[in-house]
Amino acid sequence: MYSIIYKLSRLMAYLGGIMLAALILMTCISIVGRSLNGVLHANMITAMAPGLARWLLDAGVGPVNGDFELVEAGVAFSIFAFLPLCQITGGHASVDIFTAGLSPRTNRILQMLIDILFAVVLVLIAVQLFSGMQSKLRSGQTSLLLQFPVWWGYAMCMTGAAVAAFVSVYIAVLRVAEAATGESFLPHMDGADH
Repeated sequence: MYSIIYKLSRLMAYLGGIMLAALILMTCISIVGRSLNGVLHANMITAMAPGLARWLLDAGVGPVNGDFELVEAGVAFSIFAFLPLCQITGGHASVDIFTAGLSPRTNRILQMLIDILFAVVLVLIAVQLFSGMQSKLRSGQTSLLLQFPVWWGYAMCMTGAAVAAFVSVYIAVLRVAEAATGESFLPHMDGADH
């Protein structure tokens, strides 16, 4: 079961990475377009090559319309898409100043409590995103510039949050079993120590 959930988590991380790469590319295109648009409107360019300037402007050289709306929705999805892999690999940042001196049993119980809390919070977030998505779907609200339905962004985030919640619940259940039996069911996770 662990390998299937791990593969699902990796798939979500790949989707989040693809989304971030697309957003980076779009942002770069938008910045270059915005800069070129300003140059093409400059007095020197309009005086030296008015036909070229007009042709490029008519061709649409400028910023990507609604780029901030796309970044807003895409980054939110990416955050939720990376959470499952971070959870299943124990990649969350941890500071063990106070826990380094505790017994392994105490640390195991503490990790179990943290994972249970994390699962509860992610389930709550997924439920609230689902509720928000339904509200936006009913209201028909659209984004300002692109006029795409706002519920699309909620649906993308909810998908990532639902997978993250599923993975977190799975990890929490295994942590409870580990604490109860003293056996290890999950691979050793070092986290992102700082």
